[in-house]
Amino acid sequence: MTTSSSAIVRRDPRKEWIARNRLHPLHHEVISEGLGHVIGPSGLPRKNPHQIGFIGPNGIKRIDRLKGNGAAVSQPHQAKSSDTVLPLHTVTAPDFYIFVVPDLVGGRLSVHDKDILGLAHALQADMEGEGAVVAVCFGDTKEEHFDLAGVDRLIQLTSDEFDGFSPEARAAALTQMEEIWAPKHWLFPDSVHGGTDLASRLAASLGERPASQAWQVMPEKVVCRGAGGSLDIARQTPRIVMVLEECGNAIDETRHQVLPLEMPAFHEHTPRILDRGQVAVDPNEIPLAEAEFILSAGNGIHNWPQFHQTAEALGATEGASRVAVDDGFMPRFRQVGASGTWVTARVYMAVGISGAIQHMQGIGQCDKIIAINTDAGCDMVKRANLSVIDDSDLVLSELMLFAQAYASEHGNQQGSKKQENSDAA
Repeated sequence: MTTSSSAIVRRDPRKEWIARNRLHPLHHEVISEGLGHVIGPSGLPRKNPHQIGFIGPNGIKRIDRLKGNGAAVSQPHQAKSSDTVLPLHTVTAPDFYIFVVPDLVGGRLSVHDKDILGLAHALQADMEGEGAVVAVCFGDTKEEHFDLAGVDRLIQLTSDEFDGFSPEARAAALTQMEEIWAPKHWLFPDSVHGGTDLASRLAASLGERPASQAWQVMPEKVVCRGAGGSLDIARQTPRIVMVLEECGNAIDETRHQVLPLEMPAFHEHTPRILDRGQVAVDPNEIPLAEAEFILSAGNGIHNWPQFHQTAEALGATEGASRVAVDDGFMPRFRQVGASGTWVTARVYMAVGISGAIQHMQGIGQCDKIIAINTDAGCDMVKRANLSVIDDSDLVLSELMLFAQAYASEHGNQQGSKKQENSDAA
């Protein structure tokens, strides 16, 4: 009995290996060809559970929460999942508004901000009528993806009055918005970045009793943390709510219109608080638990003078893994991890750190993690939002050059502005 050659299943071991290796430069190209499964030794097809869109036995579809930014390996032809066009959510004539005032730390939406925007959509979905979620932003922003975060309407106030620390002007603007649009709810992040203070000022101005430390928000009831987080307090949902982190699920399956809401001329007033600018502080004088930008060293660092110079050029607070501390290269108070200091930095740059479980626990609350390592398969690279697979000495030297060039250019611009102001005076 003969078998037709077309009936023989021919395997390509190289393509199967590339399909299993997510860090290979041709991985996305092979996956896009439809190689979502491989043929096992028994001749039976095996599905690839790491493929984006894979539906597991529990019926849940796998999604890519890093939006294709798992590793910064040179892949110019890589097809990222962020290129996928999501369905557009439109609100033509909203019956009501829910206003969200994000912190926008560094000019971009934080994870906390995105959770609150997702909560706002979940809240309006349980209400009668069609609502729109409005984001109120003060000053210039660097955020480019308000549409993917769930913003239906955007109010952008860029007057000089809102630059720097300006709580009085911002609270006055929010009070004016209340008179114009009368939103059903105001949602603020319960944080040290200004959300708590601004919500308290608005509540005092409107005579409202706000809810703070809220972690469950429903149209009829809100549940807040009390007694240092040891008990829950339930009450009727007020109009002004200060919400904790992980209060809701960020928007990840729809795009939104981000239509501008034009605000009439702002009523100027004389502030009692004047912002004289930030005071220059040595980054290494900032405690690790409070630092926003940390450059952390591990066993992969061999040129320690270069590491210290790079941290100084970047303006970063220095951190270290336990191995670097035990070897005597860094003091004990610089240790990051479960047995050291738990950090909540906006940017955590791990250089030569493989990612032991205790270290990964200590950086669990960091917003963005950058890994510089020669091992593309280490746990830190898998966890990072951006990975650079190269020798740390080369990468740090280039970083230092870029930082020095930026500082020089920025200093020249500041000097030109001061000269212009002096000439105008």
